[in-house]
Amino acid sequence: MTNFEEMKKAVIKRVNLVPRAALILGSGLGYLTDQFSEPTAIEYCEIPGFPNTTVEGHSGRLVFGVFHGLPVVAMEGRFHFYEGHEIKDVSAPIYLFKELGVENLLITNAAGGINRSYTPGDIVAVTDIINFGFRNPLRGQNEERYGVRFPDMSEIVDRNWLNELRVRLDNEGIDLKEGTYCWALGPSYETPSEIKAFESFGADLVGMSTVPEVIAAKHCGMKLLVLSCVTNMASGILKEKLTHADVVKTANRIRPRFTSIVRQAIESIKVNKS
Repeated sequence: MTNFEEMKKAVIKRVNLVPRAALILGSGLGYLTDQFSEPTAIEYCEIPGFPNTTVEGHSGRLVFGVFHGLPVVAMEGRFHFYEGHEIKDVSAPIYLFKELGVENLLITNAAGGINRSYTPGDIVAVTDIINFGFRNPLRGQNEERYGVRFPDMSEIVDRNWLNELRVRLDNEGIDLKEGTYCWALGPSYETPSEIKAFESFGADLVGMSTVPEVIAAKHCGMKLLVLSCVTNMASGILKEKLTHADVVKTANRIRPRFTSIVRQAIESIKVNKS
């Protein structure tokens, strides 16, 4: 029995709900679980072999419930490589979700804006990634039960899901940008020279998460949508210095709009049959 099967056994002892979708909630975004009906929360430390989070703004629990008519599970707090986790621990939740029957994964994050057309508070649908962390959770022996040895990464998001979301947001007058997300290891923020390099690679956003989870989700054959909240402009784009407090402050400021976008993303799953 794999570690993920053991994790699943521990979870289903506590929860009867079978989630159709999973949400990974980034810095300052855990409040979304307050809107779940019939919620059941499991602390990470209660799941054998499951990592724990140490970052401010990440509470560290799985919350199961019904969100706008859809059974879901959400991570309140994700794992970052810079916390000292092994890369396979960073991606472990994806494989637990797979064991639980999750087919749709919505990843959110707080990111720095590189694209000068962005402003703090913008929401961006990530349509491609740059793995500048140079770590891959698929390194080592492949688990064929989850996916193929060499998964295709030419299209990371489910376009039908994204297109349905865009139609819904257009009807509400909500702007959703698109861009490429670059993963930097952290925990130090990037230097201005690094940001210039990332910009030359084609990056629109930079952050310290998401890419390992995207790779694992593609390995598992999940339908994927990634939404970045631009909480600050990246180093060197503006003169202001960067602080984590500002990241959380911006995430809190855009709560109503971000909540509406996530709600519409979940509603979109119901009609996305691809």
